[in-house]
Amino acid sequence: MGLFERYLSVWVALAMVAGIAGGTLFPELFTLMGGWEYANINLVIAVLIWLMIYPMMMQIDFTAVKNIHRRPKGLIVTLTVNWLIKPFTMALLAIAFIRYFFGSFTGLITPELGDEYIAGMILLGVAPCTAMVFVWSQLTKGDPNYTLVQVAVNDLVMVVAFAPIAALLLGVTDVIVPWSTLFLSVVLFIVIPLVAGLITRKMVGSEEELQSFGATIKPFSILGLILTVVLLFGFQAPRILANPVDIVLIAIPLIIQTVLIFAIAYGWMYKWKEPHSIAAPGGMIGASNFFELAVAVAISLFGLNSGAALATVVGVLVEVPIMLALVAYANRTRDRFPVAHAS
Repeated sequence: MGLFERYLSVWVALAMVAGIAGGTLFPELFTLMGGWEYANINLVIAVLIWLMIYPMMMQIDFTAVKNIHRRPKGLIVTLTVNWLIKPFTMALLAIAFIRYFFGSFTGLITPELGDEYIAGMILLGVAPCTAMVFVWSQLTKGDPNYTLVQVAVNDLVMVVAFAPIAALLLGVTDVIVPWSTLFLSVVLFIVIPLVAGLITRKMVGSEEELQSFGATIKPFSILGLILTVVLLFGFQAPRILANPVDIVLIAIPLIIQTVLIFAIAYGWMYKWKEPHSIAAPGGMIGASNFFELAVAVAISLFGLNSGAALATVVGVLVEVPIMLALVAYANRTRDRFPVAHAS
């Protein structure tokens, strides 16, 4: 692990500061870049995420993907945690902290605003990660073939389960799923980099050359992560500075939820003796969120300046540093898991 990767959390922290400073000092520039979006997906960030994902997609071996069914336990864990546990623990934590502890008990958040914050947090809880999990998988040396299948299966479930579960937990019946956001995210963050990785594998002669090329472009992947953090914090700098206390209050249950869901999935994988290359990415999928979808739904249901939209944005802000901490923990505990065998 190189110097830059070893201190990745430090660079991310500096990127957060740089983003807030840039968004404050050069608001017009960040407003301009923030407007470059389609279907609520910022195209600049999409390119940077693509840059992060592409090196891992080069490792996808389609001859191995077809044998994934021989290891069904990893899929069972991630599907159960993401769809039968995660949405409901998020709702319970949001209500416990926002409505009661920070609401009626301490009076830090008004009931009306608290309900909006809870709604945004619930939307995050119903949207497991699609894009960034490939980055977390790469940082934990996850199995790229299995990670692809885990993400793809969760996306298929999301198509039919997102709206009903969100409607149930929000207590509304008119949850509008922005299909353009969902479809474009799958195309941008799975299909295009997957095809690019496949073409690269065809063009590169040998596995050694492929690994050498991957090592050459890896710094660009890390740079993509850093620049993504700068932009995310730059776009939201005014909200962060205008609502510092509320952002901290919202972040607390979101952080607990992230760690809890990872612990459930990762611990379950350990109990079932799944290899680390499957367990780590499986825990990351539910722990991180499909924030593009959550933000889009929050805006469509409650408005751009609503508390629900702000809560989904806080989810974006806390995700990177917390997930990096979980990546570090997963890497430290690698030796506790059995060695993976070839599919």
